[in-house]
Amino acid sequence: MLRLILRLRPASGLHCPRALLLGPATLSTRSVPGTGSLKRLHCAAGSRTTCLASGLSHRGTLLRCPPLTGSHRSGRFYSLPPHQKVELPALSPTMQTGTIARWEKKEGEKISEGELIAEVETDKATVGFEILEECYMAKILVPEGTRDVNIGAVICITVDSPELVAAFKDVTLESLQAAGVSPSPVASTPPPAAAAPPAAPGSSYPPHMKVTLPALSPTMTMGTVQRWEKKVGEKLSEGDLLAEIETDKATIGFEVQEEGYLAKIMVAEGTRDVPLGVPLCIIVEKESDIAAFKDYVETGLSEVSTPAPAPAAAPAPAAAAAAAAPGPGTTPAAPPAPRKGRVFASPLAKKLAAEKGINLAQVSGSGPDGRITRKDIDSFVPPKAAPAVTAAPPAAVIPAASAPAAAPAAPAGTFTDIPISNIRKVIAQRLMQSKQTIPHYYLSLDVNMDQVLELRKDLNNEVKAQNIKLSVNDFIIKASALACLKVPECNSSWMDTVIRQNHVVDLSVAVSTASGLITPIVFNAHVKGLAAISSDVSALAARARDGKLQPHEFQGGTFTISNLGMFGVKNFSAIINPPQACILAVGGSEKRLMPADNEKGFDVASMMSVTLSCDHRVVDGAVGAQWLAEFRKFLEKPVTMLL
Repeated sequence: MLRLILRLRPASGLHCPRALLLGPATLSTRSVPGTGSLKRLHCAAGSRTTCLASGLSHRGTLLRCPPLTGSHRSGRFYSLPPHQKVELPALSPTMQTGTIARWEKKEGEKISEGELIAEVETDKATVGFEILEECYMAKILVPEGTRDVNIGAVICITVDSPELVAAFKDVTLESLQAAGVSPSPVASTPPPAAAAPPAAPGSSYPPHMKVTLPALSPTMTMGTVQRWEKKVGEKLSEGDLLAEIETDKATIGFEVQEEGYLAKIMVAEGTRDVPLGVPLCIIVEKESDIAAFKDYVETGLSEVSTPAPAPAAAPAPAAAAAAAAPGPGTTPAAPPAPRKGRVFASPLAKKLAAEKGINLAQVSGSGPDGRITRKDIDSFVPPKAAPAVTAAPPAAVIPAASAPAAAPAAPAGTFTDIPISNIRKVIAQRLMQSKQTIPHYYLSLDVNMDQVLELRKDLNNEVKAQNIKLSVNDFIIKASALACLKVPECNSSWMDTVIRQNHVVDLSVAVSTASGLITPIVFNAHVKGLAAISSDVSALAARARDGKLQPHEFQGGTFTISNLGMFGVKNFSAIINPPQACILAVGGSEKRLMPADNEKGFDVASMMSVTLSCDHRVVDGAVGAQWLAEFRKFLEKPVTMLL
């Protein structure tokens, strides 16, 4: 469970809080996600009301909150001694209400600097409050365990002196409202929950935590639940892998950080295109609470509970043709009409159906409640297209919208429809965007690799005992990083309004995986030695192929290298990875005869072809040529990389 601390610190004589993240903030780093931005509020000068930020983030961005207006400016209850009112803030963009999980301090107790006063359960995580100055708890206005407390409701009152506590003995929320000093949403008692239908299901269940789908990359809008590692009812220990989520960048596993029990899985394994913020599962602290969630249904989840089979369109024309074709004597046996609504199928059946191009809506399930099983997929016979007939089929059978699909259907078994993964979709979108919006141009030259090959052989003999094996690609990465320092224009990014020239070289290395291309990053490649680069590349490539890269390991980068030389490719032109300005395409080495001043008049040299793709908005042709010259100089005289 993700735990956050809200610290209350005085600013200009006011109580304004600061949120401190105590745990990781992404699913892949063993936490339940929270979204938003970290904010420090600068309240209006006349207010004593404590207000809090409306979001949390692991990055710690500081933003300004607009001044409080209206009744907020009259923050002091003038019939009482000086005091501070603590309100419930919006702790996430989607939060509307919260639950007071526990009060850590009682009325009259002293609150020292840094002490926890309460814990609030939001729709994202459990958040704790700390005070950064000494005070006393004068009155708790919202009892422990109160659910569905509205944002902006006053939850407690603090004072600076213990002698002032007694004056608040009879203060209630009603008296504050009657005095007209509280904001309108202060009604924080349970009755409003009945007026909010979406919140009603959760209010009647034992304490629990919903794990929602977060944005695991800046471009992610939806994800796919690849696999659940735990089943309903199983105990979750700290560090256990809960599930694997396929994002638009990679497949990321996330772990649980605290012990609990998996009470409900709300998104089935294999479900595709799950929007951000959708609850994935429910975790409870007590095993006895699991049964209470057996029939739990999340409001608004039905539209994403079943993946839409990608190849569903393939058998549709054949089914329509078979239904329209007249039979001799009697009405021909038409294939089962596609079922409407949710289709129940096992994860294995969904996977097999996707591989075979079968529309699950046309399969009759033999399992409980019509659930489709593997046996149903194996025994399913897709309807065959009927031969063309003289009489036109009735207009009611074939809608006008399907008129263009008059071409004969391909024979069954002659093709395979492969579902498009989220990673492949993003690769397609970004590459198309790059080619359509970036003015590419290409510069090529050949590099003599003889000295690199000799140095590599000598160094590998030196580090053989350390189980390190340097590759030619390691030298290419190092030379590219140093060339970027020499020609920083090529280590730049197009940011629409400015050209950002980077002072460090974070070098992206293209790696081919089963699900698509990904570019893990060798950070600070310009200051790393060959052994460190070799170790980083090997580890990153292994995690990339296993789908275990963390988002920060492949998001960003200032320059990219794509090497196809090991596949025998002589040369090629790569597509720029925006917002970067350059990408280097590396081909293979080959022996060539080169003119030389010796008795034979020639030498045999290992020559490697490289092509630099440049964004002409950032890098002019002469600048790109200068970068290639520096790159070639480093490789043809590798000892200069030590300078």
